[in-house]
Amino acid sequence: MLRKLATVIGAVVLSAGLAPPTALATTITLTNTVSADPANWTPTVRDSPAISNSAVYAVEQGGGTMFVGGHFDTVAAAKATTTIARRSLFSFDATTGAISGLSDSFDGDVWALAPSGTALYVGGTFRAVDGVSRRGLVKIDTTSGAVDTRFNGRLGGNVTQVRLVSGRLIVSGTFPGKIRALNPTTGADTGYITAPVTGTVASNAGPTEVYRFSVNPGGTQLVGIGNFTAVSGQHRMRAFMLDLGATSASLDPWYYQPLDNACQAAKLPDQLRDVDFAPSGAFFVLVATGYIPRAGGLNRDICDAAARFETSISNPTRPTWINYSGGDTFHSVAVSGKDVYVQGHFRYLDNPYGNNSCGLGCSPRSGIGDIDATTGKATSWNPGKDRGVGGKDLTVTSAGLWVGSDTVHIGGEKHQDLGFLPEP
Repeated sequence: MLRKLATVIGAVVLSAGLAPPTALATTITLTNTVSADPANWTPTVRDSPAISNSAVYAVEQGGGTMFVGGHFDTVAAAKATTTIARRSLFSFDATTGAISGLSDSFDGDVWALAPSGTALYVGGTFRAVDGVSRRGLVKIDTTSGAVDTRFNGRLGGNVTQVRLVSGRLIVSGTFPGKIRALNPTTGADTGYITAPVTGTVASNAGPTEVYRFSVNPGGTQLVGIGNFTAVSGQHRMRAFMLDLGATSASLDPWYYQPLDNACQAAKLPDQLRDVDFAPSGAFFVLVATGYIPRAGGLNRDICDAAARFETSISNPTRPTWINYSGGDTFHSVAVSGKDVYVQGHFRYLDNPYGNNSCGLGCSPRSGIGDIDATTGKATSWNPGKDRGVGGKDLTVTSAGLWVGSDTVHIGGEKHQDLGFLPEP
């Protein structure tokens, strides 16, 4: 996921009752395309007898520390032969890779992270943390590791995205309401977002949810994706935009009508997988699964594809561009200036005429790639990685690109589930 938003400290004017100034989400522009050669100092996630299919679902930076969440119970320092027990969450130095003592234990997976000073907001599928009952969302002290018992969202469901925006903690997932803005100190619903998200795109699409969302750098617009058919009583299948005002959020007119169309994969009706705003806020990119488009849908329907949309165009008839894989899933996207980094279990980019094969003009890319933000075509950047199910998080920081995944190799080197590609 998610995404990728790096967290920085900023001054925020807050209304009465909200927390003290906290972190505001923003995206980062890198001048250069990141290196295809992974850094050698990063820690790794390891499989274990209890968890043989480990994966990283979330990577975020807070100050000089990296926080990593996912499905695992064992980590290790770079090139280490000994392992360290960490259940679903660990942290390490963003420069040296040294693993910290943070060792909270979760009884489920971690899907979302939002650091702020010495606090860390954690979302996921868990029900308890260190024996403290917290369904889907918890706030911990990153120095002591203690659960902040003053904070309790009482959501009653899973959380898959968390962001601090203008002094409010915006969370989304499967819980009632699907997206809320909480008080960062108490976890109480601020009432800022009152946009019911309802419906399901198909009977086999799973629970109604807002799976991921992205907020523009100015903190004024939010794009959410997931399984739903209506928002605030208005027709919105799979994606919506909210305008984030000073005192309340409201549904934006933006909608791409072809999102009503299903792709050819009958078992993947909820196809959108991630969204990320450009650092300028002028556009955002959606990525998807779903196999190939149905008849008549090529260059219109977002099926196993990445697609750019301009923020200022409320009812586009087509995306600015679509880059198809030709039948393989995209799971995550991160936009950084001229680069649109994508990850999944795809084998190709630039492949609108492919069907599980390399069609006319396709660009072979295994598991990870870079799309030119202007042309919509794959760049020459090609580190390659194991495909697996497909990595679910890409995070841009001021130093480069973090890759959260479910596989062992990237750039021809062994970096299980976590790799870092620095900016040259």
